[in-house]
Amino acid sequence: MSTEIRVPQLPESVADATLVTWHKQPGDPIRRDENLADLETDKVVLEVPAPANGVMQEIRVPSGTVVTSGQVLAVIEEATGAAAAVTGARAAAAPPPAREPSAAAREPPASASARVSAPAKAAPVPEPVRAASAAAGSEAAREGGRLSPSVRRLVEENHLDPAAIRGSGRDGRLTKADVVDYLGRAPSQAPPAAAMGATPITAASALARAPAARPPAPAQSGRTEQRVPMTRLRARIAQRLIEAQSTQALLTTFNEVDLTAIQELRARHRERFEKDYGVKLGFMSFFVKAGVAALKKFPVLNASVDGNDIIYHEYYDIGVAVSTDRGLVVPIVRDADAKGFAAIEKEVADYARRAREGSLAIEDLTGGTFTITNGGIFGSLMSTPIVNAPQSAILGMHKVQERPMVVNGQVAVRPMMYLAVTYDHRIIDGREAVQFLVNIKDSLEDPGRMLLGV
Repeated sequence: MSTEIRVPQLPESVADATLVTWHKQPGDPIRRDENLADLETDKVVLEVPAPANGVMQEIRVPSGTVVTSGQVLAVIEEATGAAAAVTGARAAAAPPPAREPSAAAREPPASASARVSAPAKAAPVPEPVRAASAAAGSEAAREGGRLSPSVRRLVEENHLDPAAIRGSGRDGRLTKADVVDYLGRAPSQAPPAAAMGATPITAASALARAPAARPPAPAQSGRTEQRVPMTRLRARIAQRLIEAQSTQALLTTFNEVDLTAIQELRARHRERFEKDYGVKLGFMSFFVKAGVAALKKFPVLNASVDGNDIIYHEYYDIGVAVSTDRGLVVPIVRDADAKGFAAIEKEVADYARRAREGSLAIEDLTGGTFTITNGGIFGSLMSTPIVNAPQSAILGMHKVQERPMVVNGQVAVRPMMYLAVTYDHRIIDGREAVQFLVNIKDSLEDPGRMLLGV
C-alpha cells in the first residue's frame, strides 16, 4: 500500500520551511518513526518521521525546496505482516545514510559519459581503485550523517567529501568555519597531475574531480571569495535584531561584580552537588536566581510593550542564549523563580546539548520575559547585548578576570566580571536599570541574600 509523506503541521508562528536534506533515497528500506528528512525553519530543525515500515518509493520534492504544512514530500510503499518485520530489520541494520547526491551525481549515465573522451570511457578501472573509492564513499556517508544542516548544505553545494575535511567541533565534527577554511586552501592542496600517474579517468572520477557548481573566482593575487546563503535561522536572527534596534530605544548600563564568594561556594560544594544531583554547579544558576530576585524588585524589566500598553508579566521565564553552528538560539527556563539551582543547571545543560544537536522544539524557544547571554565563554570582556524583542531588557555576562581591587583599604587580587544590562528606555528609566544591576551585583557578592530574600 502506497502512503504519501507530507510536511508535518508547522508551528503557528512558522509559515514555511526549507527541506534541507533527505536521509533516504528511492529503494531504501524504512522503519517506523525513522527520520526521513530534515526541515529547517527560522527557529528550529524539524524531522519528518516514517509512519510505518516499508520502502521509499518516490521523492517528489528535492532538497533546498521551500515547503508548507501538508505538502506531499514523498511516497513510501508500506510493508505488511511478516514483510514489515523483515523491512524494519533491514532498515535497522542498514548503515547511516549518505547525504543526498548532488545534481551532477544524479544525472543519467549517458549525460555523464558525454563529458569523457572515448578512450577514457573504454579504460577499465583496476580493482584496488574501485575498493578505495568504495571505502571513501562509505566514510563520506558516515560523516554526512553527523553534519549540521548548514554545514551539509555547504558541503553539497561545493561537492566536497566531508571525510577529507578535518573538523574542529565537538567529537571532531565539522563546523561551517572548517568547510570555508578548507575551500580557501583547496586549490593549493590539489595533487599535481604528474603525481596521479596513469590512473584511467572514468566518468565517476571525472565528475568527482569536476569543479564546484559555484567555484570561487580567484583574483590575480590569489585571493578568493565565497558566497554562502544565510540559513533561515541566521536570516531570522538578522531580521529580529534590526527590528529591535529600529523599534526600541536601547541603552546599556554597566557594572562589575566580585565573584570571590561564588567561587568559594562552588569550590566547597562542587563535588557534593555533582554527586547528589548528577550535574555540575556552574555560574548560570547563580545569575538566573540573582536575576529573578532583581526582577521581582524592578518588575518593569520583566515587562514588554504592546502598542501604548505595558504588559507586566507576573511569572519569570528566563531565556538563556546558546551559540550553535546554525546561529544563536534562546531556549526558555520556565518558572525560574520556582526552581532550585540543580533544576536550573540541568535544564540549561540539556538545552545546550539539544541546541547543538538541532533537536530543540519550537515550544522550547517561544515566550520568555527576560534573557541572559554569556559572552564570557568566548573571551568577551565587555559588550552591549541587544534586547530579545518583545522583551524589554537583557543581562550580559562576560569573562571572569583577576584584577587588583581595593578591599577594606588594601589592594587584593579578585575574580571580577563586567555586567551589562541593555534596556528599552521607552519604559525603563536609567534609575531603575542601574538599581536593577546593582541588586544583581549585591546578590552575587553575597549569595546568602538570595536564600534569605533580602
